[in-house]
Formats: sequence, C-alpha cells, structure tokens
Amino acid sequence: MTDALKVYGPLAAIILILLIITMRFIAPPPPMELRFAAGGVDGQYFQLAQQYADALEQHGITLDVLEPAGTVENYALLRDGEADVALLQGGIATDADREAVQSLGGVLAEPFWIFVRSDRSARDFGDLSGATIAAGPTGSGTRAMTERLQREWGGQWSEVSPLSGGAAASALINGQVDAAVFTASVDASYVRQLLNSETIRLIGVRRANGLAMRDAALAPVTLYEGVVDMNRNIPNRNTSLIAAIAQLGVREDLHPALQAVLLETAEPIHDGGTMITPGGTFPDATQTDLSLSSEARRYYRKGPTFLRRYFSFGWANFLERAWVFLIPLITLMIPLVQMAPPVYRWRIRRKIYIWYNDLHELERRGFDGNDAERQSVLADLQKLQHEVGQVDVPVSYNDELYHLRSHINFVEALIARQSIRATT
Repeated sequence: MTDALKVYGPLAAIILILLIITMRFIAPPPPMELRFAAGGVDGQYFQLAQQYADALEQHGITLDVLEPAGTVENYALLRDGEADVALLQGGIATDADREAVQSLGGVLAEPFWIFVRSDRSARDFGDLSGATIAAGPTGSGTRAMTERLQREWGGQWSEVSPLSGGAAASALINGQVDAAVFTASVDASYVRQLLNSETIRLIGVRRANGLAMRDAALAPVTLYEGVVDMNRNIPNRNTSLIAAIAQLGVREDLHPALQAVLLETAEPIHDGGTMITPGGTFPDATQTDLSLSSEARRYYRKGPTFLRRYFSFGWANFLERAWVFLIPLITLMIPLVQMAPPVYRWRIRRKIYIWYNDLHELERRGFDGNDAERQSVLADLQKLQHEVGQVDVPVSYNDELYHLRSHINFVEALIARQSIRATT
C-alpha cells in the first residue's frame, strides 16, 4: 500500500494540479439568475413569465420577473442593461432597439383588437378619426401600436384615454369612450367580454395582409365565424385582424447557453394552438423585426447541443466550456497513467533486488568470516527473513517474494553447516 501511494499519489496530485490550472482558463459559467421584463401582474406577459420561472427553476436558474408598464419600457430595460430577457410586442422596435436587442424568435400572436360601440358606423381603423379612444398608457405596447397604425391610416382622435385592459372595456361598455383597442391574446378576459357584448362591435382590419408585408413582426390572422361561441355564432363572420408577433428579446451579450435554455423552455410554453394560430406555429425564427441572435439561428437549425441532449444544463454547459482544454489535458494524462504501473512494478522489484543484494553480502560474510562472524550473519539472516515476511506486496509478486524467502533459508542453512564444520 505504501508503494502504491508513493507512485499513484504524486500522479493524482499532478492530475489535480493540471485540472486546477485548466479551470483557470475555462470561460466563466453563465449567471444562474436572469432578470425577465414582463408586464403588469394582471397581464398575459406576467403569466407567461411565471411559466418561464417555473421551467427554468428545474435547471437551477432563478428568474427575477420585472413588472414594467409595457413593451416600450421592456425595450428600455434591455438597452440599459437592467433586464436580460423580455417579452416584446412586435412592430414597435426603434432603430436604437434594433442595435441593442436581439431576438430569439416570435413566440405569440397578439391580435390588435379594435372595438367600437355598435351604434357607430366605423368600418376601419381610419374611420375612428375624431373619436375618443382608450389605447393604454404611454409606454405600453398597445399605445405604441395604436400610434403606429394611426400614422399608417392618417387621421387624429379627439382624445386618447390611458385606460387599458378591463378598465378600458368597462369604459367602452358604459359609453365613456367611443372605441377601445388592445394588443392581447384572444383568451384575455376583457377581449372575451367585449366579443360577447351585444352593444359592442369588433372592427376587422381589411388591409391586414398589406400591413404584414410591410413588417415581419406583424402577421395577418383570421378570427373565424363562430370560433368564440358556436351556439351564438360569435363572431358572425370571418374577421381579418392584424396581429403583433410577441418575441423573446435578449441583450446581445447574454450568454449563449442561457439563450439556448430559454429557447428550450419556450417550446412547450408556446407551441400549443389557439383560436387564431394552429399548434406548432411558435416559436418561429421568421416572425421578428429584430435580428435573430447567432445562438438562436444555430438552435433553430440543429436544436439542443449534443451534450445537452444527454446531460443536465449545468453539466452540459461545463463540458462545452471545458472540452477545448480537457482534450489536451486528457492527452497529457494518458501517458502519465500508462507510466504508473511500470513504475510501481519497478519499485516492488527494486526492493526485492536490494534484499537479494543484502543476502549475497551476508552469504559472503558467512563463508569468509570466523565463527563469531557467522553467528552474527545468522542473526542478520533471521532479521532479514522477518523483515521480508512483514512486507505486503500485490498477489502477482508473491512468487518472487517467496523465492526470496526460500533463498534466505537456503543461505541460512549453508552458513549453519559451515559453522558446524568449523567447530568439528
């Protein structure tokens, strides 16, 4: 055991030192905490962010969900480095946003709903000129989308109310505003409320296809007749809508491994179908008005990395960072490991050879010396026999050890006979 420790102990120490040196040159691991800019607690973005938080927690990643007023503020948080990832409504990115933010792809179609009171004759968005319209607070995605479409159609409203969500729906039903617009899922409670109201009418977007051709982050969708309520036939006709494609936006310096795990998480969250999009539509690499990150491009082509398919996020990320250094390290360790058994065998045999050398010297002394010297040699032979008998060697070396012990007995017998002859 002592010889094994003397051989394999230094080898283990060398390997440990090499590993420590290698670790110093490996790229740092990604942070395990992300700041996710979503939206108000009563909005769909916040609910989706909670799903991301639950899924990422299984990978050991903590998600800090932020609650800004809307997409405009989400962009600002990403630009200023105060958020790492955000859900962003499509179609409202500025040039500054495109320079600082990259996309992981479209994840959700959010129709731009235009509701008016039934007694108004408006047939298109441009017909709302001069109306009082609830379009959400400044900084919200709905407000930005409304202002953009206003520029497309022209016209001016008499007043824009900052009401949004359920408050805007109630104001429209109660006649406090002439129209209300929302960028929201068909499952939003206030959208369902207005679709089912007998005093409220949904305006379609006749030129939705043309709008979508002008912006990759917009898509034409159709709310088919009866899809909301087949019994009451709501809506009572196929209605063309324009949808903003919500996308997953990230800072351009976000670690690639985190981008990949976000995309991996996004698939089960967003690939289900809705009343306006079939299952498997999202995530989508094409429906975005931001540049797709290089990691997102790779992921859409090839999926998770080879190591990620077989290891957890933490181990896969470590191995992907370390392989550049581990391969030469392993190459260096192979000859070291191969060298250890021959060195170990050499140490064992060297010890036996030294004992043989001692035995030869004792034999010479016994034959050349006087009786007193021979008695001393016999005592030394007994000590040598005892010393050899205490040695623990691998089983494969027992034959050599027992040969040595038999040779010690043989020399001891020769010296004893020589001593008897000398006295007679």
